[in-house]
Amino acid sequence: MRKFGLRKRDPKAEMTLIEHLRELRNRLFQIVSFLVVATIVGWFIYDFTFDLLKRPIDFAIADAAAEGREIGLVLAGVADAFTLQLKVSATFALIVTAPVWLWHLWRFITPGLQQKERRYGLIFMFTALPLFFGGVWLAYTVLPLAMDLLLGFTPQDVSNLLPVDRYLNFFLRTLIVFGLGFLAPVVLVMLSLANVVAGSTMVKYWRQVIMVVVVFGAVATPTGDPLNMMLLAGPMLILVFGAIGIAVLIDKRRGRTQEWSDSLGDDEASPL
Repeated sequence: MRKFGLRKRDPKAEMTLIEHLRELRNRLFQIVSFLVVATIVGWFIYDFTFDLLKRPIDFAIADAAAEGREIGLVLAGVADAFTLQLKVSATFALIVTAPVWLWHLWRFITPGLQQKERRYGLIFMFTALPLFFGGVWLAYTVLPLAMDLLLGFTPQDVSNLLPVDRYLNFFLRTLIVFGLGFLAPVVLVMLSLANVVAGSTMVKYWRQVIMVVVVFGAVATPTGDPLNMMLLAGPMLILVFGAIGIAVLIDKRRGRTQEWSDSLGDDEASPL
């Protein structure tokens, strides 16, 4: 095929529906196998993992004890301890095996993509993962301050005993929100690469960008307090405007001064 100037096709691109379903089944089986093994490993290192999860609230507990207030985590049910250990072990497995199931997901959808789309997908994956985990790390770093501030409003002679499941939901939601928030710059750059939004348009609406990021920080943070809002919105604004700068450079490299939609007639179809 190369001899006649034709591009060699991926054999998977011509698979039947049954073959695609069979491949999906095999990949799901491998993912589940890795998850089961990682969950078993997480079960045996549960004490270490749980110590990491409750470290943010340990600072608030220590400060409260020094001031004569009681703050702590409690379990209310007979089977809650078992359920907690299983949930923590499964969460550990999901995080540790993320490269595995992301890779299988990527390999499953790759045959249906063109070469250009594959390149954009790889760029997205290799930039999104560090940013996501960077947001998770920031959340884990600032959570002790937020917990100490919020639980510091507990009145004297009042015990504030938090159910462990509610604390873990708050903890994991905060990590996920910060991680997803840090993906906004990648989305903006990908939109620029795909000729959907020009960098000049992003610069033009910079005030609206700031408003959207601040509102997102206010709505997405579990507590909704100004401290957590700014801890999320501040780094996001830096990353977003960095992404806008990259989009402007992409425009200059391509010699683009307007979006594709500006050059279309009323009856013309878009390239998308």
